Amino acid sequence: MHKDMENICLKHDNGQDFAFCGRLFSECSWYDDAQGMLTRQKLYVTDKNEQVYYIVRSSGQERTRHAYRLTMHGDTCVIHNGLAEISLKFDMLMLAVRGLCGLDTDATPSLAMVEEMLKAANA
Repeated sequence: MHKDMENICLKHDNGQDFAFCGRLFSECSWYDDAQGMLTRQKLYVTDKNEQVYYIVRSSGQERTRHAYRLTMHGDTCVIHNGLAEISLKFDMLMLAVRGLCGLDTDATPSLAMVEEMLKAANA
């Protein structure tokens, strides 16, 4: 186990808290004036070289918390939310991300760029 890893437990709205050994890799937050919503995102790397993505949104008294564990098995990405999981071929996942982000094909990161980002997260 890496010395900078720690036991982490993330609260999740579906009732299944995410517990893992890992470390925070990246985080960001922003405020949407139009909706009065604060969004915080955190990316963790686990001791098993998985990524855990945590999203907390809050507005006044309302708050939502969602966590997703991403695991690569060859060219397939398994996404688990504590209750259910889906498996997607990596190319299909990148197509979905590109569509959700509104990126055109020229702005889409190459497979090599994404692999380098994942390697950096696991370093």
